[in-house]
Amino acid sequence: MEAGVIMLWILAVVFVTAGVAGLVLPVIPGPPMIFVGLVMAAWAEGFVHVGGVTIAVLAVLAIIAAAVDFLAGAFGAKRFGASQRAMIGAAAGAFVGLFFGIPGIIAGPFIGAVIGELSVRKNLRSAGLAGIGAWLGMVIGAAAKVALGFTMIGIFLLVRFL
Repeated sequence: MEAGVIMLWILAVVFVTAGVAGLVLPVIPGPPMIFVGLVMAAWAEGFVHVGGVTIAVLAVLAIIAAAVDFLAGAFGAKRFGASQRAMIGAAAGAFVGLFFGIPGIIAGPFIGAVIGELSVRKNLRSAGLAGIGAWLGMVIGAAAKVALGFTMIGIFLLVRFL
């Protein structure tokens, strides 16, 4: 095996491993890193086993996982009857929360949705419901991101070894 192929395999393992960590650590973009690692693994084998269609499916799953992770809080807030501002607040809170570590990521969508809802209705009960919805949406979105990340790895392994 030549040095270039070995380097691709090493990078593939590093990216997939970091991506799996990123499925639970919010600062690391897990699904995109998994995708890059799987493309490197396919490239290391000259795309003989894993071809363009599989790579396209993996790309779509990575995009969906990234979008779900970012937008889930806003959708959760909407399910609890939140206003448009609360949904925007939940998305903004999720983004701003990234800069405050784990506590910010957990509280960001909730706080953003509450502030957004209070700016419209001035009703603490509806603002609290919007915040709870945003938080639940974030939790469900995180679970979906984990499921999609492992689905990507599973599809790659199935196509590669079957």
